[in-house]
Amino acid sequence: MSGIFGVVSKGDCAETLYYGTDYHSHLGTEYGGMAVLGEDFVRQIHNISQSQFKSKFYEDYKRMKGNKGIGAISSSDEQPIYLNSKFGPFCIVTNGLIENTEELAERLLKKGASFSEVSRGAVNTTELIAKLVTQGNDLIDGIERMFEAIDGSCSLLLLNKDGVYAARDRFGYTPLAVGKRDNTWAVTSETSTFPNIGLETVKYLEPGETILINEEGIAQRRPGGNINQICAFLWIYAGFPASGYEGINVETVRERCGQCLARRDRDIEIDVVSGVPDSGIAHALGYAMESGKPYRRPLVKYTTGYGRSYTPPSQEVRNLIAKMKLIPKKEIIEANKIVVCEDSIVRGTQLRNFTVKKLWGCGAKEIHIRVACPPLMFPCRFNLSTRSIHELAARRAIRNLEGPDIEDVSEYIDHNSQKYKKMVEWIRKDLEATTLRYQTVDDMVGAIGLPREGLCLYCWTGESPRINGDTLCNVLRNKQLQLKNG
Repeated sequence: MSGIFGVVSKGDCAETLYYGTDYHSHLGTEYGGMAVLGEDFVRQIHNISQSQFKSKFYEDYKRMKGNKGIGAISSSDEQPIYLNSKFGPFCIVTNGLIENTEELAERLLKKGASFSEVSRGAVNTTELIAKLVTQGNDLIDGIERMFEAIDGSCSLLLLNKDGVYAARDRFGYTPLAVGKRDNTWAVTSETSTFPNIGLETVKYLEPGETILINEEGIAQRRPGGNINQICAFLWIYAGFPASGYEGINVETVRERCGQCLARRDRDIEIDVVSGVPDSGIAHALGYAMESGKPYRRPLVKYTTGYGRSYTPPSQEVRNLIAKMKLIPKKEIIEANKIVVCEDSIVRGTQLRNFTVKKLWGCGAKEIHIRVACPPLMFPCRFNLSTRSIHELAARRAIRNLEGPDIEDVSEYIDHNSQKYKKMVEWIRKDLEATTLRYQTVDDMVGAIGLPREGLCLYCWTGESPRINGDTLCNVLRNKQLQLKNG
């Protein structure tokens, strides 16, 4: 998982690049990097696993001089990558997941290419993407050939003398949006970067679209396609609450998710509604609004120095963050029947060990877990999100109910089936909760507000639909027009 940001200005861009990139810190924990082009390229990459992006780059950005630049915060690869190619020198940052990395790297090695960057013993994915792009007749052709070659997803920003090229993944799994202020143009993974640096969102890139931003503005270099299946998990968990994708705000979707959960919860009596900080909070607010029960904070997050427990690659680090960041308040917990809204259950170990146990330990009377999305059944194929199938709590439950792993889990996906109910009950007991209920696929899709065919639901259903998309693209274009017209 990565967040990427690019900017072009008629003046110096380094400060805007610094703050714009920093606003992606919720999307990565391992590496941060920036590259600026003025008289020449200036590039800097730091490991940010034990420190914040701002502190690592505070002195660096003051030394960077130029009117165009790109940055990234990543959970895997060191980037930006610099490459001197037949198209001239450029820097590149990427966001996505390539499943056939080894096959593509081997193919390039046989052609005489070499790789200088290594990430955890493997080829650096961003360097691989850069070298795939150089196989084209020009940069735009190279980006298209890269899209054709990869199995997975990739959105990218490419910085050269022309400006910043931005290309959104051809099926739209990862978003990119353009913002403007006076003589400055920027492109970002998260629109929440824009308000505090004075930019206004003016465009969402369509899937497969490539644009160039430079001192004169924005120019389309390749139109988008007719297929969009943006990651639904962006609204449920990964995205920042102030961000919007396809014109739909994250916070409002989470509130609607909570309302849906409450509407299915007429059979329990509760005293307090709460959310696991931070991403569960808006889901809980929606639940409280719908149920009429008070929202309170039995668990508070100590924010300084502790990021998300979901994004670090190491389970040991994830557990440490989960343990240390949430502080229970006994005065609110004791003797209360509490609804705990959570964005998702991936492994379940953190929820059980570092949330539920803290609540029981402070004297909770009942703990009702409500999850804003359906059970996660498949590891994400398109970004560094859900990981191994063996880690997933739902799959662990199925193994305990069925024995060895089974290939057909369709009955466990159907929330009306007896097998689904048995799976959820197994997870409830494992979590040591009073009750456990998940969001349905239909309610989640309805809360987001896009057609089901326009969302990637692979993590929950195993489906990766490919549609004609004319109707969907019209829906998205209308949303963009509404945004532009206020």
